[in-house]
Amino acid sequence: MHKIRKGFTLLEVLLVVAIIGILAGIVILAINPTKQLADTKNAQRRVDVNTVLNAVYQYALDNDGSLPASITTTQTEICKTGGTCTGLVDLSVLTASGTYLVAMPTDPTGETTNGAGYKISKNANGRVTVSAPDAEQGATISVTR
Repeated sequence: MHKIRKGFTLLEVLLVVAIIGILAGIVILAINPTKQLADTKNAQRRVDVNTVLNAVYQYALDNDGSLPASITTTQTEICKTGGTCTGLVDLSVLTASGTYLVAMPTDPTGETTNGAGYKISKNANGRVTVSAPDAEQGATISVTR
C-alpha cells in the first residue's frame, strides 16, 4: 500500500511566489507612481494659478478695472495668507474679506516659508500673468489674461 500525499512541494510554492513577485514588479513599473504623483501636483498647480488669476480679475471688476496695487511688472512670488510679505507680492486685498479668496493657494509641495509658491506680474498693457515655477517633469504652468 502506498500513501497518497496531498499538497504542494516547496519548489512549487517558491515558483508561484517568484512569478507573483515578477508580475507585481511589472505592474508597479507600468503604473509609475512617481509620475502619477507629479501629474497630480501639476494639476493642482494649474487649478491654483487659474484661481489666483480669476480672483485678481474679479477684484479688478469690482474696483473700476484697477488691479491690486502690489502687482508689479517683475515676476515676483505671491505672499501666502498670514505670511511675512517682505519682498513678496501682498495680495491680502483678495483674502481680507473672503470675497475673492478665503486663503491664498499654496504650492502642493508646501516647501515655501512665506511665499505661496506662485509668481505674478503684469505687463505694460495691464495683462496679468500667474505662473507656477516649481512645476514638475519639465511642465510649464503659466496663465496670462
